[in-house]
Amino acid sequence: IVNYAEVTQAMAAEFTRLGGEIRFEHCVTGLDERADEVVVTTEHETFTSRYLVSCSGLMADRVIRMLGKDPGFTICPFRGEYYLLPERHNRIVNHLIYPIPDPAMPFLGVHLTRMIDGTVTVGPNAVLALKREGYRKQDMSLSDMGQMFSHPGILKVLGKHLKPGLVEMKNSLYKRGYLELVRKYCPSLTLEDLTPYPAGVRAQAVSNDGRLVDDFLFVNTPRTVNVGNAPSPAATSALPIGAHIVEQVKTLLD
Repeated sequence: IVNYAEVTQAMAAEFTRLGGEIRFEHCVTGLDERADEVVVTTEHETFTSRYLVSCSGLMADRVIRMLGKDPGFTICPFRGEYYLLPERHNRIVNHLIYPIPDPAMPFLGVHLTRMIDGTVTVGPNAVLALKREGYRKQDMSLSDMGQMFSHPGILKVLGKHLKPGLVEMKNSLYKRGYLELVRKYCPSLTLEDLTPYPAGVRAQAVSNDGRLVDDFLFVNTPRTVNVGNAPSPAATSALPIGAHIVEQVKTLLD
């Protein structure tokens, strides 16, 4: 366990030290891959580069489509909701505790995690989000929903896993159901012990034929390397994934 925000800040500092520039709030609106360059158009300005590496998470499929390529998958967002245990429970576990995985579902399941500061979080579940960046229960996007519920692959996945999906949704809305999952490991916990904590959204790639992509997936073009799917443990594996991306970029340079 590490503080991933600090890891990211350290990477950013190293990137800028080596001459890189970081631009926040520059939503990409267009990509044009040419014979000798890639043109990136954003809401604010246009950039040109010899090569492009994209790690766009929840927008990975849309970025690949901007390059004029069929990614072969569509991103389906799943919100992972967490709770934080009160400080008095900081020693309730000494190690990471994980449930036995379901081979049909590439999700971790609700578990207890001792964080870098000694606090203990509980989660995540896996609830279908109604918006690509749907970090709150009330977040909703009609355009994102339209794309999801009209995609044959996603419809096939939702139909195949309807029962566990409904259970996840029930436990999201019904806190006591969530508690029962946690009490498999720590029977002494009560509803009052589950205090609010920020949620995350998993960018789950779903293949066009209706499979949950459960491995790392790259979609490349002559001048671009694009991370299409980065499932757990993507954060833990960030440095090896980065090294793998570098090797792929080297093949473009050859």
